[in-house]
Amino acid sequence: MSRTTRGSDSPTDRGTGGPRTPAPEPGGARTERRGPVVAALMLGMALAALDSTIIATAVPQIVGDLGGFAVFSWLFSGYLLAVTVTLPVYGKLSDTFGRKPILITGIVLFLAGSLACAAAWNMASLIAFRVLQGLGGGALQGTVQTIAADLYPMKERPKIQARLSGVWATSAIAGPALGGLLAAYADWRWIFLVNLPVGAVALWLVGRHFTEPQRATGRDGGGRAGRPRVDWPGALAIFACGGLLLTALVQGGVAWAWLSTPSLLLFAGSAVCGAATVLIERRAAEPIIPGWVWRRRTISAVNLALGALGLLMVAPTVFLPTYAQSVLGLGPIAAGFVLSVMTLSWPVSAALSSHVYNRLGIRNCALLGIGAAGLILLAFPLLPYPGAAWQPALIMLALGAALGLFQLPLIIGVQSSVGYAERGTATASILFCRQVGQSVGAALFGAVANTTLKDRLAHAPADIRPGLPGDLDAVSHALEHAGTLTAHATDYLRRAVATTVGHVYLGAATAAALAALALLLLAPRRFPVHADARTAEAEPGGA
Repeated sequence: MSRTTRGSDSPTDRGTGGPRTPAPEPGGARTERRGPVVAALMLGMALAALDSTIIATAVPQIVGDLGGFAVFSWLFSGYLLAVTVTLPVYGKLSDTFGRKPILITGIVLFLAGSLACAAAWNMASLIAFRVLQGLGGGALQGTVQTIAADLYPMKERPKIQARLSGVWATSAIAGPALGGLLAAYADWRWIFLVNLPVGAVALWLVGRHFTEPQRATGRDGGGRAGRPRVDWPGALAIFACGGLLLTALVQGGVAWAWLSTPSLLLFAGSAVCGAATVLIERRAAEPIIPGWVWRRRTISAVNLALGALGLLMVAPTVFLPTYAQSVLGLGPIAAGFVLSVMTLSWPVSAALSSHVYNRLGIRNCALLGIGAAGLILLAFPLLPYPGAAWQPALIMLALGAALGLFQLPLIIGVQSSVGYAERGTATASILFCRQVGQSVGAALFGAVANTTLKDRLAHAPADIRPGLPGDLDAVSHALEHAGTLTAHATDYLRRAVATTVGHVYLGAATAAALAALALLLLAPRRFPVHADARTAEAEPGGA
């Protein structure tokens, strides 16, 4: 049976059936168990997805109870750091030891972190337990996506991926509302306790119904004789490098200035750790991030493209709610709806994307999606001022449809280009790059927003310039309590916010162009399909 050669993306390496290898696909012989396993995957994804939205609306109650207002942002940053830096580690471990033990470990860690968060006695302990949650969340995100690819052949993967996208969409809408209700009518600690029954059911379903194939004894993931070995020095180096870099990106310009001593030390430390990581990984027998992740054109192109997607997504998720509240004058719930319409069209478009890439091919389908997304993002600064809520909502609806055509085909293409023994690592690499892109985007677009707003405030008319707030958060707060401002000052600040968010969307359109460029220059015209993909047909659109 032919296999994709390491470091090669040759279109001739295509699955044609034939005898199985020692690491067979886990889904086909046990399709009768797919239903409970898929339910477990959706519950596991719901844990990770809800956790990123449900806590936001309860922050005032948490701070009021525990204190620690100056550091509460680490409730989000600490979780993000833990998820991001553990993704590649869990990906490699799932290839080495199997998906099931890693998924169970992730659920247990997440539930332990949730229970500990509910019992937190101050802000420092809550942040520490959020990091513990993140250690479980990293295993959940990567392993759920990998198992979904294991269970379904290539042409059926859009169905399961659309279900998982639907979980994210539902969580984006229901999370803030549920968090607000629990904080208002129960206690903020229930935000973490509700994870326990959901996780318990997921754990039971995985333990009872998910059976992996017998892995070859005495061989590692690459097929060589000997016990599986874990590159723990490489894992620690990745933790250190990612932790320092993401801390610098998340806190730079917020907790301290970009050119301050803490920022410079963190960036220098991440560079040193990055160099050490490269040296360790080159010498490791089984590196956490193998060299083939970047040598294969398919995976490296998708890594860069989804990194650009992460950067792009900062514009709608971070800055659109501010625009909706400060410029359009909407309340928090209505502002959330303007954003959430994107999560309605995204999974529908993703589910239908197979009809497009079956005709055009994966690369062309992704290029169509990201090209449309770039044009839609460019339309945002052209919205009339002050405008109506349906206008940005329509743009977000179209953006979700475009990105559904972009992201899902690329994930499916990468997962189908590798065998079972490499799929966890490949999947984790693209999720890792997307997470890093989000962190870079938050820092970069935060700087763009602050620069634009400061320029607008500096050029404000002399009669309203005294007493104007100095940054985006302060401007948003002032517009929420506009009674303290004159009508002229209020209008000027709203126009300044509209201009600021418009510039961020222009930056997001540039990120879309970078994603398209990565695909055009690096991605093969026809994505290869590995023999272990268990599909008799060639890659859609190829011939």
